[in-house]
Amino acid sequence: MPPILLAITCLFAITLGYGGLCAASPFGNCRKCRGMGHQLKTDRKGRLKRGKDCRRCHATGKRLRAGCWLYNRWARIYRAGTD
Repeated sequence: MPPILLAITCLFAITLGYGGLCAASPFGNCRKCRGMGHQLKTDRKGRLKRGKDCRRCHATGKRLRAGCWLYNRWARIYRAGTD
């Protein structure tokens, strides 16, 4: 198998796998708060306590995956253009 064909096959498999992941689970954990919805802080004694709510995920701990965001944007534009 030539290297270019192998590269195309690998990219196709990765794209298909990511599409399946987006279809099965469109929401992933927030990268900033690691899915907790807030940051952890320590007090002066070194004990952990709850910090402020995460601004990126609005304290839900979940974010829409990039592929799902792109698909939703494409579908919205397509629907608006076919009316």
